[in-house]
Amino acid sequence: MKRPITAALAVIGYVIMIVPIIFVVATAFTAGSTLRFPPDGISLRWFDEALGYEPFIEAAISSLELAVLATALALLLGVPVTLAVHRGKLPGKGLVEGLFLSPLIVPELVVGLALFQQLMVGLGLDNFSTLLVGHTALMLPYAVRVTGASLALADPVLEEAARGLGASPLRAFFNVTLPVLRPGIFSAGLLSVVTSFNNVPLSLLLQGRDFRTLPVTMLDYVQQSYDPMVAAASTLILAATVVIAVIAERTVGFAKIFGGINQ
Repeated sequence: MKRPITAALAVIGYVIMIVPIIFVVATAFTAGSTLRFPPDGISLRWFDEALGYEPFIEAAISSLELAVLATALALLLGVPVTLAVHRGKLPGKGLVEGLFLSPLIVPELVVGLALFQQLMVGLGLDNFSTLLVGHTALMLPYAVRVTGASLALADPVLEEAARGLGASPLRAFFNVTLPVLRPGIFSAGLLSVVTSFNNVPLSLLLQGRDFRTLPVTMLDYVQQSYDPMVAAASTLILAATVVIAVIAERTVGFAKIFGGINQ
């Protein structure tokens, strides 16, 4: 009895997730001038409009810049934490790991409001610096958890053997530990870039006139215009995300990396 109910719930869940995406993608190829489903003919007109719309291009560059910087900072902080939790003799390992995973639990609007009050109002930081701090904090769980999953799949005896053969801690890290962590770092980096690039709540709360991300710019455009250009831009972002996921799966294998999360 449980299996039919579970299957039905799974089907409902997939329908809720996939059907809106199908509507958006179909609307992006319309030949008409308004958001309608089914589309009025087939055309690539709105993709050309989206790729030539200057505010979208500028915002996409800003989003990519923010995502790359936040990911780099998150990895620089997260990898040492992962090593300390999984390989070090750190007291209260569970508490430390939970602290770095807490951004997954705390609502982003709460994080954004706290950053606004403490950094922008209290310390006078600009929008970009505050956004960078916020996005870095949101990416830390990916850096810690995914690289930790990669490290959990590794045999610590290899590191001990390298140390026993006379390798210094630094050399053992670069020759033994880092190659083991590399798939996890790559996966965490991709996940972080995609997540940061598509972030809306935090970016919406901390945006400014001088720095605007693409999702926020698209949201503003929807409030002013009802043409399918946003659907075309959304389809392009979706396609890029799928391509990144496929490349990551072929080169690294997410299943292998995420298999270590429960270990």
